[in-house]
Amino acid sequence: MAVNVFASATEGGNTAAPLGSSGVAATIDCPDLSERLTTVPQAARPEVDTELARLDQQIATAYGQLQEAARGADDGELDEAAVLDPLERERAATIERIVAAVDKAGDRPEGLDAEAACALRRTEATTAGAESGGPEQGQRQDGKEQEAGNGDDADGTGQDAGGQRPPGNGGQAGNGPVAGDYAAIESVRPNAVEAPRRDGASNGSFATSCGVNAEGLFNSDNLIAAPGVGNGAHHFHDYVGNQDNDAFSSDEDLAAADTSCADRGDKSSYYWPVLRLQNGTVEQDAQSPGGGIEGNAGEIVTPAEVTLTFEGNERGKVTEMPRLLRIITGDAKAFVNGDANANASWSCTGFEDRQLKDKYPLCPSGSDVVRTFTFQSCWDGRNIDSANHRTHVAFAAADGSCPDGFRPVPRLVQRIVYDVDAPSLQDGGKTVPLFAVDSFPEQLHKPVTDHSDFINVFDEDLMREMVDCINTGRACGAGASPGPGQGGDPGEGAGEAPQEQPTGDPGANPGEDATDEPTEKPIEEPTGAAPTEEPTGAPQQGSGTPEDDARQTDPASPSAEPRAATTPAGAADDRSAAEAVPGAEGDAGAREDVAAGAAGEPRVPQGGLAETGSGLGLWPAAVGGVLFAGGCVLLVRSRRHAR
Repeated sequence: MAVNVFASATEGGNTAAPLGSSGVAATIDCPDLSERLTTVPQAARPEVDTELARLDQQIATAYGQLQEAARGADDGELDEAAVLDPLERERAATIERIVAAVDKAGDRPEGLDAEAACALRRTEATTAGAESGGPEQGQRQDGKEQEAGNGDDADGTGQDAGGQRPPGNGGQAGNGPVAGDYAAIESVRPNAVEAPRRDGASNGSFATSCGVNAEGLFNSDNLIAAPGVGNGAHHFHDYVGNQDNDAFSSDEDLAAADTSCADRGDKSSYYWPVLRLQNGTVEQDAQSPGGGIEGNAGEIVTPAEVTLTFEGNERGKVTEMPRLLRIITGDAKAFVNGDANANASWSCTGFEDRQLKDKYPLCPSGSDVVRTFTFQSCWDGRNIDSANHRTHVAFAAADGSCPDGFRPVPRLVQRIVYDVDAPSLQDGGKTVPLFAVDSFPEQLHKPVTDHSDFINVFDEDLMREMVDCINTGRACGAGASPGPGQGGDPGEGAGEAPQEQPTGDPGANPGEDATDEPTEKPIEEPTGAAPTEEPTGAPQQGSGTPEDDARQTDPASPSAEPRAATTPAGAADDRSAAEAVPGAEGDAGAREDVAAGAAGEPRVPQGGLAETGSGLGLWPAAVGGVLFAGGCVLLVRSRRHAR
């Protein structure tokens, strides 16, 4: 038996360690070609997207080979060339096809051939439970089940000692997470700072309630990043909103699909990697690509609450999102790519002024895990997508401005809450299981890889309602709560960073599926409310089924003012979006009426009779009552005299 030379992950840092029979202590680091391909002719995009997905598959296959080779490297040595050389040859051939496709439709890209080579990257080796050389929680050794109670059943999942679960690198699938991926939220100093808001800011918010995916709509596709390619994500996603979202969904399919959103005018697609408990549960995807075969194993956790809020801008008004706009926030490959595009944000309820970027939070008793995704809110005014799925949108700068040529659109903030306990790191999660998000195999389930995706399939009338609501400072939509600058807790945040959400909403009902009581009734504009404002230079909406970059709105006119950073408006509950939203601008009392109306509650006049004026209507009734009583007295007396 080889000597276990791995250090405990609980001792901190990414400990470099040799490969050996204790498990894989390295991952494959390849250049992400999609980051280089910022300009691809429209005609070449389908072929380029397919080849980029092929590169991801090649890396996943090579990582599996690395795991297998490491299990046989008892002397701690590994023939790296046996894994990396074939991978480089495959990548070179694929890159050559990408270059040819782009060259045929436009200008030939240069220098891409240098992106074929990959490297072996040493990484943290083990959870605390593995430092003795024994198997990890939920794993088997020598064909025997782990006795901790977290192992799989005897029928196996394809992840045992002969499959995808070597011991020694964390998690039941052998490729993370590890103890060093977690941090106690109470040890984190408050790091969220509220962004300043200027005169003229769009202080409203619009909440849409689309459930928590209680129905279990999952797949390992990614319609944005890998259209037309099955298992393009290599990990499973939760889906809420649009119910016909897979790699092969057309724009027409999205428009015709059902939705889990309470407001039927929102058929948008919202999706993110599932969160799993590493407890040995055999899920539906245990032997499927994207699931257990690629290291994404364990029980999929249904969120307790999902809040989807669109917010305004700290400097001025927002314009409408174009229909079918696609946005990816965060980087699924951030562990090897670096954090240039990372946008993960982890916290705990009651501690959301403390945000973690590269650690999972260990929440105290009574506190739940929170993932927050704050999306880019500056749009180039022309394209609904781009070759690398990033350059058509951008984050606002810290001062609230958008890059030149970009205009502000409503900022989507997703807040996802999970009722999961802090894992027991001292025994590698045997007592309380580890949790982690799904990831590409070589990304080792690192928290920094967290990301989320959005495709705008709002009805155009509802999108106009949203923009008007945000620009006039109201809180609208399903489960609306006051937004920044509306008298409620504006949240915490600087720039586009995810911030603390207000808690204690009296109408909130966390965990309730919003699809229980769907409604067809659209949000109504109240009588006397401010008319929908069309900002100068607002884009012209197309047919609803435009071609990618050819789908353009008016590109000539930028927004009236550059736009800004994010401050989440707060957690919305699951009440119906069909309830009318009273319009109100002005003082705080008016804003309170708006919030009450958005929740479907009757308005109650504030103050005494003299303050509200409602007492004036009582005087005629009082006088009439006195006259009636006097008449009765006179009638009685007259009858007595008559006798």
